[in-house]
Amino acid sequence: MERTLSIVKPDGVAKGLIGEVIKRFENASLKIVAMKMIHMSKKEAEGFYAVHRGKGFYASLTDFMSWGPCVVMILEGPKAIAKNRELMGATNPKEAAAGTIRKEYASSIEQNIVHGSDAPETADFEMKYFFSALETCG
Repeated sequence: MERTLSIVKPDGVAKGLIGEVIKRFENASLKIVAMKMIHMSKKEAEGFYAVHRGKGFYASLTDFMSWGPCVVMILEGPKAIAKNRELMGATNPKEAAAGTIRKEYASSIEQNIVHGSDAPETADFEMKYFFSALETCG
């Protein structure tokens, strides 16, 4: 079993897509073992996306991620990272495959509804950033 972090970003929450995203995960046999709604401060968003500090999109990304609430969750299942990334689709919704979350709902590369860890090491950092051991089930 593998675990990964997933976020329904502020645009996904604002569009009322939390249930749709969760339904897609569950239909793909990904089990939610932790979940909560948060509203990140700018500083918290900067900490989460520290790996991108210095890149041209860093300021706008952290502004976007801190403008409204988001839903963070830990997904578990066989090849959870790859499965989640397949369900999300390419970062750029114009390049995302038909039927993916980003192809169907995203409006831009930045406002693309969901975030998902891209590797086991990233997932470990990201899950620990939002959840303590006491907040996970299973």
